[in-house]
Amino acid sequence: MPSNPISPIATGKPAAGEAGKTGNWRSKRPIMAPEACLAVKRGEVTCQLCWAYCPDACIARGVGPAIDLEYCKGCGICSEVCPAGAIEMVPEAEHGVCAI
Repeated sequence: MPSNPISPIATGKPAAGEAGKTGNWRSKRPIMAPEACLAVKRGEVTCQLCWAYCPDACIARGVGPAIDLEYCKGCGICSEVCPAGAIEMVPEAEHGVCAI
């Protein structure tokens, strides 16, 4: 019997694009209103909940987090966790990317 009866847990570190580029199938995209973002208002890297919760790791930390739309799947988690309401999910059809 091993000295440590607890099995190690396999872990991985998410990386942008791990699930591949989105292509043209996303139905909604996040649009950030910089004037509402807490990091932008304070001029420092604060909050960053959108970055922490993004399952596709397509949000870059910073003063005014940047969303990489090539990899964003449009799940809306960033919009849901943003305490300032700075991220809105809008239909892709408004941007002329895909027809719904």
